[in-house]
Amino acid sequence: MTSAFPLLVVAAALVDPDGRVLLQQRPPGKAMAGLWEFPGGKVEMGETPEAALIRELEEELGIRTHASCLAPAAFASEALGDRHLLLLLYVCRKWEGLPEARHATDLKWVRPNQMYALDMPPADLPLIGLLDSLI
Repeated sequence: MTSAFPLLVVAAALVDPDGRVLLQQRPPGKAMAGLWEFPGGKVEMGETPEAALIRELEEELGIRTHASCLAPAAFASEALGDRHLLLLLYVCRKWEGLPEARHATDLKWVRPNQMYALDMPPADLPLIGLLDSLI
């Protein structure tokens, strides 16, 4: 059995009042460029997952939220070469500010069942059905 160094990543399914979820498009020059993903990022040393997600949403989208607004929803596990991704997905329905694409090529609001037609990272794909049943 090989041991892969785990990479802990958090992401948010930001849900608007119409039941749509915000996705961002990965920019050129990054791994998986052009794919649509849930906003979020890596958990840094000493951070809780919720603190990391709050920080990432501020950095990536310019929005503010609180840990009490983050509902744990699911996780995904995916091999990434010599690393192993563990993705924690939270649902968030309350935030302050209007999301803007600070580090992404584009933003898009979509219903969960529309995500099946989008190019998304492999770790995000199993989460679509869960979101479709939750929202």
